[in-house]
Amino acid sequence: MTTPADRNFENYKDTERKALEILRALQAVTPKKADIELALLVALFELHQGSLPGDAIQKIINGHLSILVPHYTRPATPPPRPLKTPTKPAPRPPTGQAPVI
Repeated sequence: MTTPADRNFENYKDTERKALEILRALQAVTPKKADIELALLVALFELHQGSLPGDAIQKIINGHLSILVPHYTRPATPPPRPLKTPTKPAPRPPTGQAPVI
């Protein structure tokens, strides 16, 4: 038996899938990420236009981002270690001479 919370989540996932389809369609139109980002943000403002002022919409977006960012943040990976280059051993003094220190 499906609970109301389960149905809400399923509806959300359907909406998310549709949004990702829209993203792919936008990527087919332009390779410029900034254009796509702005277009998607404009869509969010248009969604609430007439019912909320711009600063309230910004707070909604920031609230959603505060929830999403931790899910997309990856731990920093250390830079690759440099390859060790073989070092030449110090030259040996000629036989019969003391090493220079």
